[in-house]
Amino acid sequence: MHIIAGRFKGQEIKSPKNGETTRPTTDRAKEAIFSHLEAIGVLSNARVADVYAGTGALGFEALSRGACSATFVEANAQIAKLIALTAQGLKGPDAKNVRVRIVRTKAEIFSARITSSHMKQFDVIFIDPPYAVSTDTVNEQTAQLGGVLSDDGVMMVERSIRTPEITAPWGFETYLRKDYGETAVFYLRKIIEPVVSRDVL
Repeated sequence: MHIIAGRFKGQEIKSPKNGETTRPTTDRAKEAIFSHLEAIGVLSNARVADVYAGTGALGFEALSRGACSATFVEANAQIAKLIALTAQGLKGPDAKNVRVRIVRTKAEIFSARITSSHMKQFDVIFIDPPYAVSTDTVNEQTAQLGGVLSDDGVMMVERSIRTPEITAPWGFETYLRKDYGETAVFYLRKIIEPVVSRDVL
């Protein structure tokens, strides 16, 4: 597996020999996801969270396409080590300018803990859980992680087309859904209240 495009294009993403350990996003879906994120301009100098990171393919692709930092959340110790190896193997003049943080814990625990923070820590959040994770759990996580998303940030949620559709948390909207084979991709953002001007008498 390799990074598709950007400053680290073609560089290897370490993956386990047992392909059943992770479920990587297909190249077709990944290219479409990042084409959209680049089109709306959220990747430049972005702070990214890759929740249920697996190999970290989404986070590393974001770093390659302009993000300045990525937090990878992965519970499996062996997979987390592979993420570290991929980060150490990044080559090029920009490799030293990106920041990588690996949080080895369950995504549900990470989401629950981070909700107590009042800082807007991320500009892009990828949530790509195993399809067996319930939609109720995913909905709870989007609500928790939404609290640390910047006001103009985006959450991307990847699900099976066969699972119930997710519900955007209060204050958010699902502004786009795209299906790629068996994969459904949802994009969420904060609802911006219109500014009402009042004439001064």
